[in-house]
Amino acid sequence: MEFRIERSALAEAVSWAARVLPVRSPVPVLGGLLLDTEGGRLRVSGLDYEASARIDVEAAEVLRPGKVLVMGRRLLDICKVLPDGPVEGSRFTVSGDGARFGLSVLPLADYPALPSLPQVRGAVEAAEFAAAVADVAVAAGRDDTLPALTGIRLGLDAEAGTMTLAATDRYRFAVRTLPWKAAAAGGESADVLVSARRLTEIARSLGRSGLVSVALDAGSAGFEHAGMRTTVRLLDGRLPRHDKLFAMESPAVAVVDRARLVEAVRRVSVVADGDSPVQMAFSAADNSVHLQAGYEDDVASQRLPATLEGAREMTVAFNPGYLADALASFDEPSLRLLMMGAGQRAMVTGEAGSDAHRHLLMSVKPPLL
Repeated sequence: MEFRIERSALAEAVSWAARVLPVRSPVPVLGGLLLDTEGGRLRVSGLDYEASARIDVEAAEVLRPGKVLVMGRRLLDICKVLPDGPVEGSRFTVSGDGARFGLSVLPLADYPALPSLPQVRGAVEAAEFAAAVADVAVAAGRDDTLPALTGIRLGLDAEAGTMTLAATDRYRFAVRTLPWKAAAAGGESADVLVSARRLTEIARSLGRSGLVSVALDAGSAGFEHAGMRTTVRLLDGRLPRHDKLFAMESPAVAVVDRARLVEAVRRVSVVADGDSPVQMAFSAADNSVHLQAGYEDDVASQRLPATLEGAREMTVAFNPGYLADALASFDEPSLRLLMMGAGQRAMVTGEAGSDAHRHLLMSVKPPLL
């Protein structure tokens, strides 16, 4: 094989496909990237046991079509240091602007076939999808001994035309609902669990404009956008349903400026050692919230304007990291906090109280400061 392509295009394609390569693998060929120049374009593919990635880019010139399997991370390192300008690749040498690299090749016959894309169920706006995944991923668990909690629930409601993303680590629960376009009228609904880490990588990498095709079958999920195609194996198990958990009867409701609250939480958390909480004391009498953290002489506090309805006063406390994650996932000017009391559930929503984005937190008993 022999082709010519701009260095930036080659580097972008190699970097995108190399995301799925295993860091270490007992099967050497799984560390490889497959380069294919059939049809006047360059296709770069990679896979491991959980995911696959394939990207098509236009090559400036294909002099001799063919396929070659090379060590992916080595090729990625080379792409990073190649001079700008046209790059030539042959079996297998990479050269550009006087720089030349030779790479050993891996046996093509030993390389597994890439999994095919599952059945396409519909499409979602790329920017909305990426934002929604980022908003809920902060609530996903990190404990691999509980694999289901490390996933994001991806639910497709064909009748309502909505996609629901949800994640929980048992201490918080984030949910985002966004519009989605079914591939065909009367399509089937679906409810699957995808690795939060994998889905976050995929959503970030697919671009910020246009439609992302979403494909599902019994064992995998697939996503396709602008010449990029990736699949990921589904997780076993299911997340708990959030419907009843999110039902809060007669909560106290506070409205606070989001930017000022984010900054105040960041500021007082400086003295919150370990997981010591940030306390928030709301008062309807003077329309304020008093934030405080720390113990004994090492304390920090700040007072902000806030309105409170449903109670004369309310004091709750939260893990500072969990609270910061929840607040940062919103971009509305103001936020609503729905609170049941100390040590009980509390929910953060946008000012309008829309169900499209909700983040549930368990409050803790306020400390004696």
